[in-house]
Amino acid sequence: MAEIRNYTINFGPQHPAAHGVLRLVLELDGEVVERADPHIGLLHRGTEKLAETRTWLQNVPYMDRLDYVSMMCNEHAYCMAVERLLGIEVPLRAQYIRVMFDEITRILNHLLNIGTHAIDIGAMTMVIYTFREREDLMDVYEAVSGARLHAAYYRPGGVYRDLPDVMPQYEPSKYRNPAKLKALNAARGGSLLDFIEDFTNRFPALVADYHTLLTDNRIWKQRTVDVGVVSPEQAMALGFSGPMLRGSGIEWDLRKKMPYEVYDKVDFDVPVGVNGDCYDRYLVRMEEFLQSNRIIKQCVDWLRKNPGPVISDNHKVAPPSREGMKSNMEELIHHFKLFSEGIHVPPGEVYAGIEHPKGEFGVYLVSDGANKPYRMKLRAPGFAHLSACDAMGKGHMIADIVAIIGTMDIVFGEIDR
Repeated sequence: MAEIRNYTINFGPQHPAAHGVLRLVLELDGEVVERADPHIGLLHRGTEKLAETRTWLQNVPYMDRLDYVSMMCNEHAYCMAVERLLGIEVPLRAQYIRVMFDEITRILNHLLNIGTHAIDIGAMTMVIYTFREREDLMDVYEAVSGARLHAAYYRPGGVYRDLPDVMPQYEPSKYRNPAKLKALNAARGGSLLDFIEDFTNRFPALVADYHTLLTDNRIWKQRTVDVGVVSPEQAMALGFSGPMLRGSGIEWDLRKKMPYEVYDKVDFDVPVGVNGDCYDRYLVRMEEFLQSNRIIKQCVDWLRKNPGPVISDNHKVAPPSREGMKSNMEELIHHFKLFSEGIHVPPGEVYAGIEHPKGEFGVYLVSDGANKPYRMKLRAPGFAHLSACDAMGKGHMIADIVAIIGTMDIVFGEIDR
């Protein structure tokens, strides 16, 4: 009788469903997974160590490059940590702008996740739909920061600048006839807030289209229902957060439980799952689209009615206006000191966590009173989720591993750091 032995294979990093540079070593009994061992470190950029050699402000763009599909949310946690060390108050208008962009980022993140999760499993159309909506929101990023991806828009003390009064428009070209150009620019005649409001009015119908494509699709359900089931107790023990935790039926959301900025002033619900499988986590993210849309609408309404400053008036933290700098010696000195030395943060240690699209993203900072962090440690939600690969994948087939990696919504920028 032939000796029965398990086979060990590498799933990735070259695999299209490995979402970046995941090397997953699978021990197989036929096609059944006996053990899944994730190997990370292929993308390691040393962000936490690099932070010790950069000023507090220069570290903001490094945050964008962690989870590079939830850019402004990463910046938010870092800026909150610095503000707590400095003991400064962020203007109310800046808080509303931050909350609005956090939710725009949440929609951007989930659009990418649901589109790529579907394409991993074989549903080709979905990603074309979701990337269509991402284009509009990328244009919003570009309008406020000049960059479509790495925005560096949040600053300690507020945000870089107020929302623009004009939305950039598509230009005529030989590839666009006048009728197509007019349709493309239909929502771009007003301010950025007008454009965002138009998006929030259109978006629920687009989410309904996603439901039509996927939610009752029998192949999608065969691939996700009862796959990667995690019980509520197991989810907590494994350190899950965000949709991965809420998909298992635990209603934990930092925006509700430990409100920051103006989340206690906006109205929204926290969706939770029942079975803790890939399908429930998908449904949680689909409902989060609509809840984020609700929050954005409320922020747009408030921002229209309430003009005001968008960054702290403490010139030891935030630069003075260009006009003030050119007419007042004291403000010129503030500007020079701020951009040559940077902010001097009082000694201390602090942790700031936010409800990032993937879960709890936390920044732990230690300051020794200098113009650079003494230490920085990041709490990446994807790291805890990936470590549960073995627990979620054991007993499933190789094809189910693809569905499980997709449902984790992992991005290696934050996992490898």
